[in-house]
Amino acid sequence: MQTSIPLQSLSHPDIAEANEILRTCVHCGFCMATCPTYQLLGSELDSPRGRIYLIKEMLETEQASDKTRLHLDRCLTCRSC
Repeated sequence: MQTSIPLQSLSHPDIAEANEILRTCVHCGFCMATCPTYQLLGSELDSPRGRIYLIKEMLETEQASDKTRLHLDRCLTCRSC
């Protein structure tokens, strides 16, 4: 995945690490079958792939919307993906 996170943000080690993780996702969709919140709710934004897009948007714009918070908070961090 291509990202455009501001350079000043990339100087922070955690954001740089997140950028590298985002860039490795090819959005194949295999993770969606193992995500319990996606299975229950059926919303793309409640899938690992949807959350990756939300995190990417949050890092690029340097702000988190209420929509982003809602879908990230629903993640169980079960690491099934």
